[in-house]
Amino acid sequence: MEGRIDATVPGYIFPFEKLEVWQESLDLADYALELLERIPLSKHLRLTSQLEGAVVSVAHNIAEGKGRQHRKEFLQYLSIAQGSLYETVTLNEVFRTRQIFPERELANIRNKAELIDRKLNGLMNSVRGKSRPRL
Repeated sequence: MEGRIDATVPGYIFPFEKLEVWQESLDLADYALELLERIPLSKHLRLTSQLEGAVVSVAHNIAEGKGRQHRKEFLQYLSIAQGSLYETVTLNEVFRTRQIFPERELANIRNKAELIDRKLNGLMNSVRGKSRPRL
């Protein structure tokens, strides 16, 4: 995946940069921001601003939480990140209803969000000390 942090390259890697869910969140933010750049500045200003904030907030809160000293704080920030992800999905549906972007691009956002949601849940369970349920 383009733009990914390569932990094998010499140099300092922040702990949150090693988290796949953080990397996936950055990819989602980049994709959504690229789509939003196509909208004329005079159209849907409030919606674009809300989506920009929500989609960037996912990675932001994962990173900020990883920097906290206590597991409970990290879980709180992961929960906030998940809330921002859900806000992103909701706004994506508003964009779908308004037919602002092609269906394929909206489906890409949703698919990326589903992957991030699964990884966030897995990370939260891991931080809590819970193992994955066996299928």
